[in-house]
Amino acid sequence: MNVFITKAAKYLPNDPVSNEDMEQFLGMIDGKPSRARRIVLARNGIKQRYYALDKEGNVTHTNVQMAANAINALFDEHLTIDDIDLLACGTASPEQIMPSHGSMVHGAIGGDKNIEVVSFSGSCCTGVDALKYACMAVELGMSKNAVASASERMSAWMRASYFQKESEELSKLEKQPMLAFQKEFLRWMLSDGAYALLLQNKPKEDGLSLKVDWVEITSFANTKETCMYSGGEKDEDGEFKGWASFPADEWLTKSLFALKQDTRLLSENIVPLGVDYLLQLVEKYHFKPEDVDWFLPHLSSMFFKDLILKDSKEKGFFIPEERWFVNLPYLGNLASATAFAMIEELMDSGRLKKGQKILMMIPESARFSYCYAMFTVC
Repeated sequence: MNVFITKAAKYLPNDPVSNEDMEQFLGMIDGKPSRARRIVLARNGIKQRYYALDKEGNVTHTNVQMAANAINALFDEHLTIDDIDLLACGTASPEQIMPSHGSMVHGAIGGDKNIEVVSFSGSCCTGVDALKYACMAVELGMSKNAVASASERMSAWMRASYFQKESEELSKLEKQPMLAFQKEFLRWMLSDGAYALLLQNKPKEDGLSLKVDWVEITSFANTKETCMYSGGEKDEDGEFKGWASFPADEWLTKSLFALKQDTRLLSENIVPLGVDYLLQLVEKYHFKPEDVDWFLPHLSSMFFKDLILKDSKEKGFFIPEERWFVNLPYLGNLASATAFAMIEELMDSGRLKKGQKILMMIPESARFSYCYAMFTVC
């Protein structure tokens, strides 16, 4: 594949937020500190994250604004928005049902030339969905210069106001007012921010580029039920119903638009499925652990690090921890933007050398999708 990532840029809103300050930004349900917060934080290894909020809960940046800021950071006197043929945008937190997130981002960055815009909305794989589409367009000669962006404003779904109405209803029924753990689990893991990658049909002349060797994505939704979701609810049989199937007065009383995680399904499936898919790609592309100089795994929690090491070692494809590159502890879980965040920081770190191989892994627990990609430093 003659496609190269020649530049990466980012936009992180405001100052980093420490673990102790999180509820100042997200608010408290029933005015009480969360009992789940310390449990989750003790296991996920995250020390700080970014919110597009102030301490009063006011929005400081929209998802679209952050994406536009990251994209505009790619441009300089040698390359402008009007040199771009394609804009591919991914997000797990769009701020409207329509127009598409990508169209809104295009409107924010402006420019004098109309261009192709595609938008991917889902969960953690949407950033690499955008990356793969951009790669295919450049490889086919349909685009000379393409931009792929991934951006999140997950704090919009984590504010206490999304949970308050359900908590009040539970209290009326004399039930435990603390929400189910699956509804609090993700409040203490997710972060806001935006990243963008420039893809071109040749490497840049000065400095390093990443040649895209391959990008592979697969879904296990044919065999696995919904695990992470928003805008709906699961019944006792595991069947998922979207918000349009509920009367409007239940949208708040059931916290339908809060982000939820079935932690049982997550622990049973997320690591084994990912390692099994990796072994399929090893057979397809014929590479060995020692061929990989850098392993970039998207971890939603540092809890999964040892599980991946154990499972991959047992199944015969073990990459030692000293070759891993992870920035979760100081960026938080950026969902679809995590892959780009690892690429951007590693490209800017001064640690890459020509000829090195980078293997990237993005698991998506929503209904169990996975992406792997291989890059060569050039």
